[in-house]
Amino acid sequence: MGGIASMTGFGRGEARGAHLAVLVEARSLNHRFLEINLKLGRGLSGHEADLRRLVQGRAARGRFDVTVTTRRTGGSQGIVRTDAALGAEYAKGARALADAVGLAPDFTVSDLLRLPGVVTVEEADEDGGESGLLVKTAVQEAMDELVRMRQTEGSALAADLEGRLNAVDAWVGELGGLVPAALQRIQDRLRERLRALLEDAPVDPGRIAQEVATWAARSDVAEELTRLSSHCGQFRALLAEGGPVGRQLDFLAQELHREVNTIASKADDGEMIARVLEARTLVERLREQVQNVE
Repeated sequence: MGGIASMTGFGRGEARGAHLAVLVEARSLNHRFLEINLKLGRGLSGHEADLRRLVQGRAARGRFDVTVTTRRTGGSQGIVRTDAALGAEYAKGARALADAVGLAPDFTVSDLLRLPGVVTVEEADEDGGESGLLVKTAVQEAMDELVRMRQTEGSALAADLEGRLNAVDAWVGELGGLVPAALQRIQDRLRERLRALLEDAPVDPGRIAQEVATWAARSDVAEELTRLSSHCGQFRALLAEGGPVGRQLDFLAQELHREVNTIASKADDGEMIARVLEARTLVERLREQVQNVE
């Protein structure tokens, strides 16, 4: 596969024909699903379905805002029409108003041209099918550029995520090395507490040892560390596979977070507790970055 992609990007495309120029700007942002918003210029609504399918074919997730504008570059720019009857009514009304207030009429043709409806411009509708081809070409160009940007940012994201995974893996190894000594400290502390509480009572030493071992076992986080290593391995495999794997990565990031929280709830040793705070920070930053992956 071609690696992972970011969900943010921008692309611009242009296409020119004999009578028409088309400009397209496409932007994409993070979104849980695929959302496409098209803003089409006048007379382009008939192309909406084709353009929507074109964008859908280039992405799996993200919010896409695509704006298409056109301008005429040749041929007829439109037909100018004047409404003489409406202009006469405006002039008649202006003279009547001037007479009513005792002022001399001061009305010119320039004044008439600025009034609503006196002059209208009808754009030529016929383009010989040119607009459809030009719009698709421009949208395709904009999407090509946008996808390239998303892939470039995706490469940077993959490198960053790989670095964070390495940090989590290193933490798992370091904590695993601390666990035996931490469990021994926990057992020693529990044993001293029991002895202090039962100082004057006859108690079977073997029973005390059994209870201490049982309580200490509850602080053993070996299983959680094993699952953390497994999740990191799956995470790396998805990064290597590439494609739209953002949702799977998000799920694994949540699992990493859950395992670290479980370790935090079981930790009953000062050194372990301090190291768990480090892991929470590492995993939280990993989760934040995953939100940008398609």
